Amino acid sequence: MTPHVSTPDASGPGKETFARNVFFSARRALSHHATGGNVLMLATLLALIVANIPGINNIYNDFWQQEMRLQIGDFNIFSHAGHPMTVLQFINDALMAIFFFNIGLEIKREILVGELSSIRQALLPIMGAIGGMAFPVGLYFIMAHGTDYIDGAAIPMATDIAFSLGIIAMLGSRVPSSLKIFLTTLAVVDDIGGIIVIATFYSGHIDLNFIGYAAIGLLILLAGGAAMKIQSKMFYFIIGGVVWFLVLNSGIHPTIAGVLVALCVPAVPVYAPKKYIKVIRENIRKFKEDDDVDLNSRTILSHEQMDWLKEIETASDRVISPLQEMEDQLHPLTDYLIVPLFAFANAGIFLLDINPATVVTGISLAILLSLVVGKFAGILLFSWASVKLGIAPMPERANWRMMSAISLLGGIGFTVSLFIASLTFDTATAQGAAMLNDAKLGIVAGSLIAGLGGYILLKLTLPAAADQEESKAQDAHESK
Repeated sequence: MTPHVSTPDASGPGKETFARNVFFSARRALSHHATGGNVLMLATLLALIVANIPGINNIYNDFWQQEMRLQIGDFNIFSHAGHPMTVLQFINDALMAIFFFNIGLEIKREILVGELSSIRQALLPIMGAIGGMAFPVGLYFIMAHGTDYIDGAAIPMATDIAFSLGIIAMLGSRVPSSLKIFLTTLAVVDDIGGIIVIATFYSGHIDLNFIGYAAIGLLILLAGGAAMKIQSKMFYFIIGGVVWFLVLNSGIHPTIAGVLVALCVPAVPVYAPKKYIKVIRENIRKFKEDDDVDLNSRTILSHEQMDWLKEIETASDRVISPLQEMEDQLHPLTDYLIVPLFAFANAGIFLLDINPATVVTGISLAILLSLVVGKFAGILLFSWASVKLGIAPMPERANWRMMSAISLLGGIGFTVSLFIASLTFDTATAQGAAMLNDAKLGIVAGSLIAGLGGYILLKLTLPAAADQEESKAQDAHESK
C-alpha cells in the first residue's frame, strides 16, 4: 500500500500531501475508466444493432440461454440450487461478482488513502451522492405508484463511472481536477449505495447453512491476511471463489460475495519501503564490478546470481499490498472484458416493434425522468445546500454552471441500472420480460440524454483553454 497519509490540517504539508494523493487517485481512476467507457459504448451500440437484425437476433437471444457447466463428476461449479447456470446468469452472477470485487477493492483503498479518507474533503460528493440516490428513487416512486413496476425504484439510483468519466475525458484538461475528483467520489459512494440495495432487497430464500459456511470462508481470509500475513493472490482468489459459490447458493445475491471478499484483502504490504530498499542494496552489492563485463553479455546466470535476483523479486512483491496489486491487475479485465460483455448481453433491446410512444410512457418514462431530472436535481441541490451551509467547500476552480453539468452527467446510470433491472423483473413471464425490455429502453434513453446534455453543458461552461498552472502541475505530477 502507499505510505499512510495523515488527515490534513487546514494548511501545511499535510494538506499538500493529501491533495497530491487525492489528485493521483482521481487521475488513476480516470485513466482506467475513460478508455473502458469507450469500449462500453461500443459494446452497447453493437448489442442494439445485433438485437435488431432479423435472423441474427434469434441467435443472439438464444445464445444467452445456453447452459454453462464446469463439472467434477456430478458436481457443477456453475450451478445454482442444483440447476446449471445459463450464459446470461454466468455473466450476471459470476463475472459481475468479479466486477463488484474490484469495486470493493476500490472502496477499501479510497477509505484508506483516497478521496474518502478525509470526511471534510469527501463530504460534498457524499452529500451529492445521497441526493442523487434519494431524488431519483423518490421521483420513481411517485410516477410508479399503484403500478406493476414499482419494485424497480432502485434502477435509476446509480451513476456509471465508466461512461461518465469517459465523457469527461473527451474534454481533456479543460475540466478542473476538482470536478473529476467530485464525480469519481460520487460514483464510488453510489456504488456503495447500490451494493447495500442489492444485499437488502435482492436476496431470495435464505439458507443459513450456506451463510455459515461462507462466514467461515471469510474468517479464513481475514486470518490469512491479518494474522498470517499471506500475500498470495491465489489464496484470496481460491478461498474467495469458494465463498462466492456458497453465497450464490445461500439466497444472497452472489455479487455481494465479491465485495465481502475484497474487504478481506490486506491493504498493508509485508515489507515497509525501507526494508525493501535494504534488501535491494544488500543483493545488488553481491554483484561485483569485475563481473560487469560478463553480465553485459547475454549469458546464463549462475545459481547464486539467480538467488540474489529472486530475493529482489520477492521483496518487490512484498512491498506492494495484495489490495493494490489485485486492483491494478483486475482493472483491464473488468473495464475491457467483463463490463462490455455484460453490456453486450443485457443492452440488446428489440426496437423494430416498439411503439415510439413507449419511451414517454410507463416504466421507460419513469426511469428516464428519474435519471435525467431526479439525478440532476438531487446531486445539484444537495451539493448547493452543503456549500451554502458551510458543511463542505466548493470544488476549486469550479462554479455552479460546471457543477450543473457534472450533476447532469451523474444521470448516466447504465451498468448498475441494467444490473438492478435484470434482478427486478422475472423474465420467465411475458409481463416481466416486457417490463425489463421497457426498463432497458428507459435506461439507455435516459443515460444518453444525461450524457449528451452533460457534455454539451460542460463544454459551454468550461474555459476555452486549460489553466496553465493546472496543466504544469499535472505534467509535473505525471513525470514523477
